[in-house]
Amino acid sequence: MLDVITSPCIGEKAAECVDVCPVDCIKEGEDQYYIDPDTCIECGACESACPVAAIYHESFVPDEELDFIDKNREFFQK
Repeated sequence: MLDVITSPCIGEKAAECVDVCPVDCIKEGEDQYYIDPDTCIECGACESACPVAAIYHESFVPDEELDFIDKNREFFQK
């Protein structure tokens, strides 16, 4: 399991999550940030720091945002 950044981040990219991540696993994409599933330690620091509430643990991603789980994984397969 991992943390996933969802649609509220698109176009926002406030970066508070990047600043608090202890393992530097959040990377900037063209339209939003992404969390590296191989590096994330699931500490939850990014969830509480996100000003737009875009970050969820994978098991709690709302149904309407589930496609962001795959979008996140695909970002790191490039």
